[in-house]
Amino acid sequence: MRDNEVAPKAEVLTTAQCWKLLSETSVGRLAVNVDGRPDVFPVNYRVDGETLIFRTGGGTKINAMNEDANVALESDAVSGEFGLAWSVVVKGRAEAAAVDNPALNSKVHGFFPWQGVGKERLIRIVPETVTGRRFTLDASMTWNVPLDAAIRAGLE
Repeated sequence: MRDNEVAPKAEVLTTAQCWKLLSETSVGRLAVNVDGRPDVFPVNYRVDGETLIFRTGGGTKINAMNEDANVALESDAVSGEFGLAWSVVVKGRAEAAAVDNPALNSKVHGFFPWQGVGKERLIRIVPETVTGRRFTLDASMTWNVPLDAAIRAGLE
């Protein structure tokens, strides 16, 4: 049960605030539809205008996007130091982008996925919606779990 007196209030972000936050990080989780079921993959992305681009290779992600181009990408961050957390979700369509496009070359220069080998396809997410929330963290909401219980739970 949720205690609304304790839960932090979420601040709804403007589209401009969402794009600024997206441009300040480069890791997100891409949601695609695989055989009628949602699946999520980490990707390294870049903001290009008001679109997102990322590299990928052959496999589940590209096959899923070829079947159903509707995707979502979520990116977030938590700062214990400043007591803030945010989350931005971009929903739209994935489309192949030409790797040799001069406009993209400046964006993809130095743009390396974590698993750089075989990531020859460049994908652009053209957003239909961009939404975000920012939360103020409250120390009283942290989980106080004894170290022994945390370690034991991790091994079970």
